Amino acid sequence: MKYDIIVLGSGPGGYVTAIRASQLGFKVAVIEKENLGGICLNWGCIPTKALLKSAQVFDYLKHAADYGLKVDNVDKDFGAVIARSRGVADGMSKGVQFLMKKNKIDVIDGFGKVKPGKKVEVTAADGKVTVLDADHIIIATGARSRELPNLPQDGKKVIGYRQAMTLAEQPKKLIVVGSGAIGVEFAHFYNSMGTDVTIVEFMPNIVPVEDEDISKQFERSLKKSGITIMTNASVEKVDTSGSGVKATVKTAKGEEILEADVVLSAVGIKSNIENIGLEDVGIATDRDKILVNSYYQTNVPGYYAIGDVVPGQALAHVASAEGILCVEKIAGLHVEPLDYGNIPGCTYATPEIASVGLTEKAAKEKGYEIKVGKFPFSASGKAKAAGTPDGFVKVIFDAKYGEWLGCHMIGAGVTDMIAEAVVARKLETTGHEILKAVHPHPTMSEAVMEAVADAYGEVIHL
Repeated sequence: MKYDIIVLGSGPGGYVTAIRASQLGFKVAVIEKENLGGICLNWGCIPTKALLKSAQVFDYLKHAADYGLKVDNVDKDFGAVIARSRGVADGMSKGVQFLMKKNKIDVIDGFGKVKPGKKVEVTAADGKVTVLDADHIIIATGARSRELPNLPQDGKKVIGYRQAMTLAEQPKKLIVVGSGAIGVEFAHFYNSMGTDVTIVEFMPNIVPVEDEDISKQFERSLKKSGITIMTNASVEKVDTSGSGVKATVKTAKGEEILEADVVLSAVGIKSNIENIGLEDVGIATDRDKILVNSYYQTNVPGYYAIGDVVPGQALAHVASAEGILCVEKIAGLHVEPLDYGNIPGCTYATPEIASVGLTEKAAKEKGYEIKVGKFPFSASGKAKAAGTPDGFVKVIFDAKYGEWLGCHMIGAGVTDMIAEAVVARKLETTGHEILKAVHPHPTMSEAVMEAVADAYGEVIHL
């Protein structure tokens, strides 16, 4: 078969790329070795949010009295919670199947390997090999849980995120290694379900990519919920010979041994670039990433790469944006390179975290003279009424020109609020323009306006 475009991988990078290519009139095929939707829909973004929703509902029930309600004998069915999450994931994967049919995209099951001469070799589950031709081949093979040499995953006592979503039994004690989005989301989920959770983080602050004020507030919130947090700490080795697991943790005070039923390794991801033919084609890589230009072209004409396999933020919405930009460039449309400085990041624990742009520290390091504003949700009528007063909105502006340098939020529902800052920064909106844009009351989002007002010395409700 000859195609205009073949996409390797059907995650949020691959399937979105394929659909946009089809919309542009290309004959498209997607090669997928497992489930349509990739890690995000099947083992990442979507099923984790289903788990976290169950945790949120459980928390509400446990604190019903705070809202003047009486609920007796509150309990959870851990197996049913896991089953609901898998059901949501399966439904989303079926939705991608529908989209493939709707857009007349051929889905080819099997393991794809790029070959010279713009060919892709596909090995099916039964061993049958098919060779396909295309004018353009886009690699979107994603990533997997990274394994550390001193923390090998056996899938039972030392696990990655995939196993964390499908444990047959709820662990009584859990150690989470790493406090990025994956680590803290699972820490929050299991803690809410009643598991004794300890987070071990190598850096001085948890969620270390975030603004320091966010990290400190988040640490207070997690500790308040009963999670033990160890920063400036590293797991040196694990012993799985007994009924549980013993982790040797190195801290400034020395080494101590933590005991748990399970250790979750959440120390980052590893790009899926092995054994997919890159060396045969001569596609350049560096430090686990495929090298591409601003339009995702590799060094070999006709071969492209997007998503977690290329440099940049490993986020679903980034992969989708890269794929769309890539095929629009192939189609000859006028496109502008993606602005990686204006990519929102979200963490869906409780409280949620959302951010975009520079942190306060980064802005100062770049030499900006800045204006900083903060507005706590404890002063928000909507947050108080909802029973979610923890957190704040923090904004950072260039004092000279009013450029919105960064926005950092922590609180209930802030992942649904961050887009205001993303769009405003894209449009080069100034602080005064945000301040004079009327925000609805009472809402959580008016905290953005209030934070901007604080930066300019005009805050009303604080």
